[in-house]
Amino acid sequence: MWTWLKQISRRKPVRACGLALLVALGLDSLFPINTAVPYSTVITARDGSILHAFLSRDDKWRMYAELSDITPTLRDAILYKEDKYFYVHPGFNPVSMVRAAGRNLLAGRRTSGASTITMQTVRLLEPRRRTYLNKLIELGRAIQLELHYSKDEILQLYLNLIPYGGNIEGLKSASLLYFGKPPVLLSLAELTTLTIIPNRPSSLRLGVDNERVMQERNRWLNRFRTAHVYDETILIDALNEPLTAYRHEAPQLAPHLSRRLKAEQPGEPIIRSALSPGIQATAEQLVQNYANRIRVNDIHNAAVLIVDNQTQAVVAYVGSSDFRDPVDGGQVDGVRAIRSPGSALKPILYGLAFDAGIITPKTKLNDVPTNFSGYEPDNYDRQFNGPVTASFALANSLNIPAVSLLREMGTSALVSTLQKAGFSTVKRQAKDLGLSMILGGCGVTLEEMTRLYVGLANGGLVMPLTLTTPSDPLHPARNGGQKRAVESVKILSPEAAYLITHTLTQITRPDLPNNFDNSYHLPRIAWKTGTSYGRRDAWSIGYNRRYTIGVWIGNFSGVGVAELSGANTATPLLFQLFNALDYNSPNGWFQPPASPTSRLTTRLVCPETGDIPGDSCLNPVTDFQIMGVSRHRTCQHRKVVFTNAARTLAYCPHCRPDSGWVRRSYPNLTPDLVTFYQSRHIPFEPIPPHNPACERVSGMAGPAITSLNEGSEYFIDAAQPAELELGCQAANDVQLVFWYLNDKLYRRARPDEAVFFRPWPGQLKISCADDRGRHSDLRVTIKNE
Repeated sequence: MWTWLKQISRRKPVRACGLALLVALGLDSLFPINTAVPYSTVITARDGSILHAFLSRDDKWRMYAELSDITPTLRDAILYKEDKYFYVHPGFNPVSMVRAAGRNLLAGRRTSGASTITMQTVRLLEPRRRTYLNKLIELGRAIQLELHYSKDEILQLYLNLIPYGGNIEGLKSASLLYFGKPPVLLSLAELTTLTIIPNRPSSLRLGVDNERVMQERNRWLNRFRTAHVYDETILIDALNEPLTAYRHEAPQLAPHLSRRLKAEQPGEPIIRSALSPGIQATAEQLVQNYANRIRVNDIHNAAVLIVDNQTQAVVAYVGSSDFRDPVDGGQVDGVRAIRSPGSALKPILYGLAFDAGIITPKTKLNDVPTNFSGYEPDNYDRQFNGPVTASFALANSLNIPAVSLLREMGTSALVSTLQKAGFSTVKRQAKDLGLSMILGGCGVTLEEMTRLYVGLANGGLVMPLTLTTPSDPLHPARNGGQKRAVESVKILSPEAAYLITHTLTQITRPDLPNNFDNSYHLPRIAWKTGTSYGRRDAWSIGYNRRYTIGVWIGNFSGVGVAELSGANTATPLLFQLFNALDYNSPNGWFQPPASPTSRLTTRLVCPETGDIPGDSCLNPVTDFQIMGVSRHRTCQHRKVVFTNAARTLAYCPHCRPDSGWVRRSYPNLTPDLVTFYQSRHIPFEPIPPHNPACERVSGMAGPAITSLNEGSEYFIDAAQPAELELGCQAANDVQLVFWYLNDKLYRRARPDEAVFFRPWPGQLKISCADDRGRHSDLRVTIKNE
């Protein structure tokens, strides 16, 4: 056996073939054929339709046609016309080459060619002058191309490169730019038209000389008819079909998302977005029409994001009302612009408070003027409501209860939750954020806010939004994926998320837009509005079972407008979008988390406090609770006080006489609520002053000094120092307070009375004592300007 192999190896033909093979492999390795062509980036919708197209790096309309774009009709036409034996030859057709050479020799000039589709593809990849030497090089390159690619891939590459005049290359580009549709929708007449142009792109000018193009088209259709390439009926229809081709504009829908995806996936020829073309077109039209109407109020910009709650797919992405508007920043992407959220973060805070057990929907919170260590927020309407339920405070977007809740929970809890939910600006600002963040004192984007509300719709689970869909599995190198801003994270329990949804569904609230009361145009959604400080940003974000829609309206310049508000500016557009996309949604409504795993139950509570009824609670009401989480505290909205018969004096256990006293019940009001009632002249039943003969001092805290602020510095004009105000909040039974400056009595006053003094430079100790001997102190510094 070995002897026979040695004899074979000595034969010259075998050695020559082996040497030739080694040389061929070496040349293939040293001079690889480059098929990396810069394609136009095309953004498609989730149904495959083209939303947006960009020029290639070399300023060509060269759109990438996939194998699925090459229909059998197209394949038959191109192969019959250009290369009938494409699927059987090795890259060149020797019979055609011999026949062409004979004809050229007989004619004494070049009358016909023998280029196969593979050789034409090589010529398109590597243009050369037409000489016999270059023809040999093309032949070698064709064989090389056949060795590395399948026949279908070579045909695909060829159709992507054929010229159509000007800067249009490739059949897909010509199909979209001349017929306004993809290749798979072309008729036989249209396909034939596109197969004849590449041979004569300068003389057959589609859209300019359609009559001449039509004559050539019909000539080839008759040749197809003679050769029985297609069915007779189809060919007759094609011959009678008029040619109405003209130059179309490239698709330009969803410009903001398209630019974003192109930047995130550079070099990708086809990026498949998750957008729904119908929803995108509807949203763009509604936003543009609405923006045109509010422009009279000097409001110029709007942005909308629509998400499918089941798949997290972004089905509509409108970055501005008019991308082509250079005056008002139309190319700014409002979906990613950093803005102030106003009150739009409040639902998350209340949800966290539900989960922390601090409140239930009917827990009473005080909506009264409050000084939070120098921070004195106000309500949107500059009115205060006194004691309100937590659900009322959220539905009516009251500021004081929200700030009080945030102070009780700690800003770190809210900041940490928003960081987990992917709020990038909040993460950068974390060290500097305080109580004001719940009223808009932080930076967010419409994308972040909408994703947060999708989490509410999905039971408290925040997941990444999907901007793209998977690419063609046959081309894994082009499966560009978007960068995820957030991983799935549980920010609220399903029980807390349901309580928030239940509250935000209420329609008896001040942020219902004008003219929507009792309107059949009101969609069934849960929604929350927000208006930033200075009326620079108006938000309205809503959701039902199917969609979550985020709306932002304002000016990209940051200019505030008096008429701008979340309720009357952003919410009407939100309602229009829901009514257009999902009016009377068939998907049902949110239900409480299913048992037996659900911890959401009901209980009886006192309507005065929201706590478990006590002896003085006569008319309990039903409230939700989260079992094992919600506070189980007995109501103490009234307190027992020992008084004399005339109710003019109150006794403590240490000074109560042996007889003549009466046991009575009084409202147990907090000092801030007492001050509110007194300042508004709201009648309430005060506790009588404590027995002045009592020598005992209560161990309770003294009056809370609300003005000035502990540790602050105050600058005065030495020549004309302005007066400073002193204020406090005292207990229900306090009738008088005593103000001391540096331990010297300055004035006695009622607890609700404003006291003014003229300061002097230096350290100043301020003390306030009540008529029971309880006191509070603080220190400030007074400086000259």
